[in-house]
Amino acid sequence: MSDHSTDFDFQQGRWRVKHRRLKARLAGCTEWEEFEGTSEQRPLLGGNGNVEDNLLHLPGGDYRAVALPSFDSASGTWAIWWLDARQPHQLDVPVIGRFEDGVGSFFAEDMHEGRPVRLRFQWHTANPQAPRWEQALSDDGGATWETNWVMDFTRA
Repeated sequence: MSDHSTDFDFQQGRWRVKHRRLKARLAGCTEWEEFEGTSEQRPLLGGNGNVEDNLLHLPGGDYRAVALPSFDSASGTWAIWWLDARQPHQLDVPVIGRFEDGVGSFFAEDMHEGRPVRLRFQWHTANPQAPRWEQALSDDGGATWETNWVMDFTRA
């Protein structure tokens, strides 16, 4: 057995990212905005963590953010933390989960515009040279999901 989890090894290195996100969340919106970005990921904690440094070229202006996945070998789960440079003193609630059959699914209880929601991140890694990340929200406890952000990665 390895001394660290290899689940996020696919993401190591530099990437170009195509972003698509809904203009409004949980509002019946079907209008998407698209923009570019970059991402660079490297391991931490002896391979049981990673730091993913992101530059997003939003239509309203660029910003940086960091994803910080960390692995708990006792539970076999990952927690993914998000730090947005526009709110540099606030870590978002971590999503927690694991990879199975090439899909990583991570969940959290969160708030959206003052109401409780279930948050889901999914990593699709069937093609490790072109992984996809998706974010979805549910306002009915996970019975239905609205995917509101998609990131498609290609090697830089």
